[in-house]
Amino acid sequence: MLRKLMGLTLFGLLIWGFLGIQNADAKQDRNISGVLEQVSREEILSQKKIPVFTYRIQKTYPHNITSYTEGLLMDNGYLFEGTGRYGKSDLFKSNLETGQVFKQRALDPLYFGEGVTIFKDLIFQLTYKSNIGFIYDKESFSLKGTFRYLTQGWGLTTDGNELIMSNGSAALVFLDPETFNQKRYIVVSDNKGQVGFLNELEFVNGEVYANVWQTNLIARINPKTGKVTGWIDLTGINPDPEKLKYPDVLNGIAYNPKTKRLIVTGKCWPNLFEIELVPIENKRVQ
Repeated sequence: MLRKLMGLTLFGLLIWGFLGIQNADAKQDRNISGVLEQVSREEILSQKKIPVFTYRIQKTYPHNITSYTEGLLMDNGYLFEGTGRYGKSDLFKSNLETGQVFKQRALDPLYFGEGVTIFKDLIFQLTYKSNIGFIYDKESFSLKGTFRYLTQGWGLTTDGNELIMSNGSAALVFLDPETFNQKRYIVVSDNKGQVGFLNELEFVNGEVYANVWQTNLIARINPKTGKVTGWIDLTGINPDPEKLKYPDVLNGIAYNPKTKRLIVTGKCWPNLFEIELVPIENKRVQ
């Protein structure tokens, strides 16, 4: 089934994203069907224009089952993670192999933590609906400042020059890491239409990787054009699908430069998985 915007213009999409015109409890019960249709695994596997990858698990690591993962990345051999939920949002620095926590900072209970990234020697962390982000010293986790944005905050990454932010729509916004002014934006699309619900982000070898919320899919995105260059289908990676259901969905992408592989997890999952990408032949579903 083709995705469509139901008459929503690009301008309308950006207004929707920037003003946060979504269900007030969207993280718990978002329902905007009729505005932007969710991408599906069936249509991804049935098309032939965009490469699709599956995965092979190479290594499994421990993950705190209380961590409602919203941001994930590797830096200098350490795992950094930002978690969400009101009264339970934290920032962690830990040992990937053992799960040992070296640094932890809790957010004020007023804030729902979201995406995190590291630029130079600073950690940037978004919040969901408070329109404020926090800046910390990477080593001490001491608060260095704050910044503002107009939209909901979802995912955050960097290309080394700009901060790249998602807000749950199909837009990725590029911010100056010093002034936090918007420098540009792209609208993400594949061969069938715009791809919304972009959540956690990771910049890997010149591409933006994005979890598509409430799916087992990761989109590989050209940061200049917004075009999807590849799909990663992580169906079957959930370690306990009977227990780990919505809202404990797949979310979290890190890149391990040592092994040159992705590390993925989900909200409150007991494991992180280091995976090798395996190309699959795109076959049309009958």
